[in-house]
Amino acid sequence: ISNLGMLGISEFSAVINPPQACILAVGGTRAELRLAPQSPDGPVLCTQQLITVTLSSDGRLVDDELASRFLEKFRTNLEQPQRAGLP
Repeated sequence: ISNLGMLGISEFSAVINPPQACILAVGGTRAELRLAPQSPDGPVLCTQQLITVTLSSDGRLVDDELASRFLEKFRTNLEQPQRAGLP
């Protein structure tokens, strides 16, 4: 994992150093206005915190499908931390 978000970098790609197979680049968070799910009063604007992560992987060791499944699970766990089962 390479984290430059704490330095104000919003997104970047990290370089894999042998013998690593993958590296996850984590950028900083940013606030964005989004339409909230429908409420009885109609559409409502709310602020959401978004983050950009980029996975660099060595295609000889990790195929694209596996890398995509990892990012999908990573996203799900960030969006729903109760799924991770941590205290």
